[in-house]
Amino acid sequence: MKKTLNTETETQISENKVKKKNAPVKTQTAGNQAETETETRTNGNKINKKSAPSARRKADDGTDDEYPYRGFKDGFDGAGFSDSLVKQMKKMFGIMPDEAEKEQMYKALCTVVKDILTSKRVSFKEKMRARGTKQVYYMSVEFLLGRSLKNHLMNLGMTENVTNVLADMGFDLSELCDIEQDAGLGNGGLGRLAAAYMDALTSKGYAATGFSIRYDYGIFKQKIADGWQLELPDEWLNEGGVWLAPRVEDTFEIKFGGRVDEEWSDGRLYVKHKDYTSVLAVPYDMNVSGYASDAVNTLRLWSAKAPVGIDLKLFSQGEYVKAMESKSYAESISKILYPADNHYEGKSLRLKQQYFFVSASVQSILKKHLKFNELSNLPDRVAIHINDTHPALCVPELMRILLDDFFYSWEDAWSIVKRTVSYTNHTVMSEALERWPKELFKSLLPRIYQITEEIDRRFRGELGAFFAGDPAAVDGNAIIRGGDICMANLCVAASHTVNGVSALHSEILKNSVFRDYYRMRPQIFTNVTNGITHRRWLTIANPELASLLTELIGGGFITDAAELKKFEKYKDDKSVLLELDAIKRRNKARLAEYIAAENGVSVSPDAVFDVQVKRLHEYKRQLLNALNILDLYFKLKDDPNLNVNPRVFVFGAKAASSYTMAKQIIRLIYQLGELINNDKTVNDKLKVVFLENYRVTLAELIIPAANVSEQISVAGKEASGTGNMKFMINGAVTVGTMDGANIEIFERVGGENIFIFGLRAHEIERLAQSGYNPSYFYNHNADLKRVIDALNSGVAGVNFRDIADGLTIGVYGKADPYFVMADFESYSRAQAALDKAYNDKIAFNRMSLLNIAGAGFFAADRSVTEYAERIWHIERV
Repeated sequence: MKKTLNTETETQISENKVKKKNAPVKTQTAGNQAETETETRTNGNKINKKSAPSARRKADDGTDDEYPYRGFKDGFDGAGFSDSLVKQMKKMFGIMPDEAEKEQMYKALCTVVKDILTSKRVSFKEKMRARGTKQVYYMSVEFLLGRSLKNHLMNLGMTENVTNVLADMGFDLSELCDIEQDAGLGNGGLGRLAAAYMDALTSKGYAATGFSIRYDYGIFKQKIADGWQLELPDEWLNEGGVWLAPRVEDTFEIKFGGRVDEEWSDGRLYVKHKDYTSVLAVPYDMNVSGYASDAVNTLRLWSAKAPVGIDLKLFSQGEYVKAMESKSYAESISKILYPADNHYEGKSLRLKQQYFFVSASVQSILKKHLKFNELSNLPDRVAIHINDTHPALCVPELMRILLDDFFYSWEDAWSIVKRTVSYTNHTVMSEALERWPKELFKSLLPRIYQITEEIDRRFRGELGAFFAGDPAAVDGNAIIRGGDICMANLCVAASHTVNGVSALHSEILKNSVFRDYYRMRPQIFTNVTNGITHRRWLTIANPELASLLTELIGGGFITDAAELKKFEKYKDDKSVLLELDAIKRRNKARLAEYIAAENGVSVSPDAVFDVQVKRLHEYKRQLLNALNILDLYFKLKDDPNLNVNPRVFVFGAKAASSYTMAKQIIRLIYQLGELINNDKTVNDKLKVVFLENYRVTLAELIIPAANVSEQISVAGKEASGTGNMKFMINGAVTVGTMDGANIEIFERVGGENIFIFGLRAHEIERLAQSGYNPSYFYNHNADLKRVIDALNSGVAGVNFRDIADGLTIGVYGKADPYFVMADFESYSRAQAALDKAYNDKIAFNRMSLLNIAGAGFFAADRSVTEYAERIWHIERV
């Protein structure tokens, strides 16, 4: 078989072949135009309806900036691109490339790429406007983007050619890409999904804008010290800020606190918000590219600023701290993602963050809409999507503007909201279905509270009509109940469509979480199974596998992931299976080098790489994995000749800063590594590694190296998961419960190509209702008892009594709330079955191949097409 290359080969789809494009072509340039929707600044808090004319932006020196874009359609002008780099180097730093440091070349390169994308964005918006295109506005408090440079170059089809241009200048593209820090504007699957959907929407040619917050520090940078997680500031803007373009002309005022005065005049209610604290929302736009697409969309991130930076009068009086109070108040809002909310101040800050970003976003949407439309046709031109409950306040905020600024009647305003807004639920965890204390909500957002209270009053009327004679059902489903404002209930009440993110999850929403709503309005509920950016997780993360696929089935899978199904015909081709194994081993060797450098632990790429990387939460059950590792260690100590395959267990996870038990579990995994990695009697059979600061870029290294994908959440709690899909498309074999999208993976690969264990969701529910007693399993399973006793006595000198007690008698609530004890034996059997299967490498590689071939359904391209056609009703431009 032809040897595959470890390069990121860019491709053009033609007759199902992938051909490199490097022939010189006639130069074509595109002006570096600013977006033509240059909008006039608002006066106060009113939306200015005046249209600004389209304009071509001039460079700082007054001339038209021109950057050659070739990409997929027109080829690539290497000389023109090189000239653009030189021009930027002179402009930004006053030097030539041969004088430049890597960081300077990185910034110049990013600027050239950004300007290419901006030029494409102008053309795309002209098409949108000419066709009167409806577009979606995707509201998400998280966007976990990772690095942008490599992704943009892939999407533009320029990676190989830019590599050559830089090499001629004495620079290495991979080294420049490594300078960029991950844009860690998210904590896990929710943020990564939002980023994936923006990528897919753009690749498919849909008009979309994402809205979030420009966090100064994003998710924290994790350090592990003696097993404990430490949270350090993640200063992503140092290098990642190069992609952001400030749009100060679109600054909006956001009002907190104060009081509301109402006055009737001429048959209208005039509302005046007085004595409020003002915060300015300043937008920063980031271009979103799509693969081989003419589309370029925008992610708009809001930064909080004070109207006045310093009170000079107070400062001159020596009141230095007070003089800066308004600045500190405002800037705290966009300082970090997810401030700890286990105290009043944290809750208050989170609520401010959520209202800040949705108020600015809704004002921005309406301002843009009114330049070319009337408010009455908003649902025909705009779809607003709520990604989980964090942006739920866009509902009362949109009502506020329609009622207070445009004097709509309640009925007409509510009709517009209900035809515009849709909602994706991402969790069945009760603590994640956000609630805000009524008094906090009322004091921070007095007008929004009034509107929410009226929505609740009217919705209670609907509930009362449907659940006549059942006041408990009315109160249980109301928006305001028990002194709290229930954001999920607000979303369901206001949305024309509500969707879950896997088949099982959507059924749980209908039959449990939102059961009564489903009885009232079954037509609004649907399912859209999550998806991933398959191009990123193959072409960027695993270029050798992408090259093999291209060689065997053509390049169609890059734009149509369903084409991966063609790979199935090679399931019995031994040469293909051996090549697949060789690619996996080389990926493992790269990860082994990283582990040696970062953790000082030597691991063999010939061992089974068993990986669990995801947000640390008890329901995801990293603890179950840890208990099984400890059990395996004891068995190896009992019998050093135990016939098992060498295994390297790899973990990566961040725990919320206030989540004590999650941090204890991280420490347990770390201590397992200390115990096992320093025991020479088991070193050839077992290693445990916890990789700190898990992030998108690290995932791109880990996932292609995995033989085994651990997806072991308690059944019924994981809404979908997307890590399972990324592992699958890279050929890892899943060990998992029948939870989330694992079920749909099972359906596509068959039971013989996945290792399923554990209680099903309905069995978990029945066991919980009948009175679950985890001590029964402790007393009737000797292996489990030995492991729990070891936690009590200590692992590598550290006692984990809190974890042991939490599993057996309860510490922070009921004992073993996620059924670790109940599933331990089944999990151990699944692990033994996997180990046995790995003995036959050809058969195991066949399983790997079938997982890759079955992964096409889980592409984000498919997901966003379903959203576009069934929920948002938008068309490709």
